[in-house]
Amino acid sequence: MTRHYPTDLLLAVSSLQRDLADDASSPVARLLKEADLLELGPLLDGDALAQALDEGLGGLSQFPWRPLVDTDDVWEHEPVGHVVLDDDRAGNTLRGLLLSWATGNAVTVRTSRPALWQAVFEVVRGPGFPLPAASTAMPGAAVGGVVVRVPDLVVSSEGATAPSGELFAAAGRPGTPSVRIRPASGQDGPRAPVADIDCRAPWFRELFTSTYLAGTTLDAARRADPESASRGDARLRYLVGMARRTPHYRDLPRIDGVADLGRLPVLEKETLEAKSLPRSPELSSGALPSGEVLRSGASSGDPRYIVYARTDWENMVREAIPLLRALGIGNGDRVLNALVGGGLYGGLMTTASELSRMPVEAFSAGQQVTADLMLTLVRDFSVNVLLGQPALVLPLLREARRRDPSLRLEKVVYGGTPMTESDKQWLRDELGTRSITSILAANDGAQIGYQCDRLGGTLHHVNDDYNLVEVVDEDGVPLPDGETGHLLITAMQKFEGPLIRYRIGDIGRLTSYDCPCGIPGRVLEYLGRSDGLLKFKSATVYHGDLLAALEEFRVSQLQAELVTRSGTETLVLRTESREELDEDVLRSALVAAFPVLGDSHLYDDGLRMFELVVECHPEGALPRNPVSGKIRTTLDRRLN
Repeated sequence: MTRHYPTDLLLAVSSLQRDLADDASSPVARLLKEADLLELGPLLDGDALAQALDEGLGGLSQFPWRPLVDTDDVWEHEPVGHVVLDDDRAGNTLRGLLLSWATGNAVTVRTSRPALWQAVFEVVRGPGFPLPAASTAMPGAAVGGVVVRVPDLVVSSEGATAPSGELFAAAGRPGTPSVRIRPASGQDGPRAPVADIDCRAPWFRELFTSTYLAGTTLDAARRADPESASRGDARLRYLVGMARRTPHYRDLPRIDGVADLGRLPVLEKETLEAKSLPRSPELSSGALPSGEVLRSGASSGDPRYIVYARTDWENMVREAIPLLRALGIGNGDRVLNALVGGGLYGGLMTTASELSRMPVEAFSAGQQVTADLMLTLVRDFSVNVLLGQPALVLPLLREARRRDPSLRLEKVVYGGTPMTESDKQWLRDELGTRSITSILAANDGAQIGYQCDRLGGTLHHVNDDYNLVEVVDEDGVPLPDGETGHLLITAMQKFEGPLIRYRIGDIGRLTSYDCPCGIPGRVLEYLGRSDGLLKFKSATVYHGDLLAALEEFRVSQLQAELVTRSGTETLVLRTESREELDEDVLRSALVAAFPVLGDSHLYDDGLRMFELVVECHPEGALPRNPVSGKIRTTLDRRLN
């Protein structure tokens, strides 16, 4: 049976809601008016229905699964298949139809007014989104399926105006189930939308079955899903439909699925900065404010603010907790969270929110972490996991190890910048660290990929259900797997300030790889910032390749600066290492690995056109960004 998705029903309802509000002669407005059912208009509230279904199903963006926080298992929801509704009150029937379709069920309405419900089916299908089958039958007809009795909404309150009509009732009917609503004094009805009441009521649970998949993670369930392609298509349809609420994306074309992704424009960072709050409302939906706002740097030098609506934030947490488990964080761990938190920086806020939902004990120190604090938390609280950025925490770990040679740390999870293999080996040898894993993320779109402890180099598993990753050329044209290009992300679960084909400023390539951890499929080889391409002497060198060539010297950080000195193009390479290094030795090794770094050129030998300068610094000496804690890896200060 073909799976249907609640997001398609939501897109249809939202379209009808706009028609009803904007055009009194629209098909939905005419239908409700002619049937004297205008009071049912509030049921066509796409936002209220989305919020109710998100709560009732444990995450619309995770449907048909519901991940569990404490076990890393999932519940799987499946429609009962065929729902039979008896049309004894139009409001009840419409409520039943919408939620039955949302959960993927075909519907038969037993009714004495079949023309009305055939017209309703036609109107809801009008926007053109794929919905389950629907039909009518005579009252009392024998129809196969699950008969669902939608309860009356009975509003009773002393002194309140007694409701009447097809949606609310003043008293229950004999033999008919009811949900009783008792407004506070002075109120005439419920404050919660009807959809919220329904998705919390017992009858909603009759529309689907749930199976507990013990020992199955969210990622494993998705990878084994035979409907993975249709799931991706539905996710993208919904994202584009939601994005069209913003002025910037108002004219996006309607698409069917992922195959149409290339029809959508690339979002450049300059556009994102110019059209995001507070500079512009162009990327805002105008929805009721909710959620969290993060702060990030911007190419203009001014901060940029990234808005996550409440559901966006919930989606991030739902997706991040299974990811943190895949990174080795488990029940009972004690985690020192040393991600930088200054200036509203998102890393600390997001991980603190995620860890607070997990059965772990977290110590969120941010950039206030010190060697003394590390030692105290390990000694007095048995902290066994460190979460942080290598540029910040490695110097502190070495200082803590110097002060207490007995220091041990079981797990390290890092992000922000890559960690060299020599630094990983130091953790294993000196601190007994058995699990070293990394998160690849961006403030704009949260987690992009992760590196389990079985992946080497800069390979990362990807989760296309959360961030759909593309590799494209300069013009945004997709490149085949294996070719290096610019990374685009489409944030599939972020609907306020949507990111569609957003060029994040990094480069990489996608390849197929069956990881020893048991996860098959595509992996992303992350090759660093796109501004990490150093172009000089008509050649291009990658920052990551330079750092890899210095692996034998135990270099932890590398900064490359291109400048013009007395008319000479000069590449200054500054290293950080726990070792005392010889600048001449490093220079010779680099020239041997990259001949273009040498003094040879195509001009007269008397002209000095290029110079390589190597500076060796102790660990922690290079300046860190006060907001992110990162080292700026490449700088181009040449005169134009």
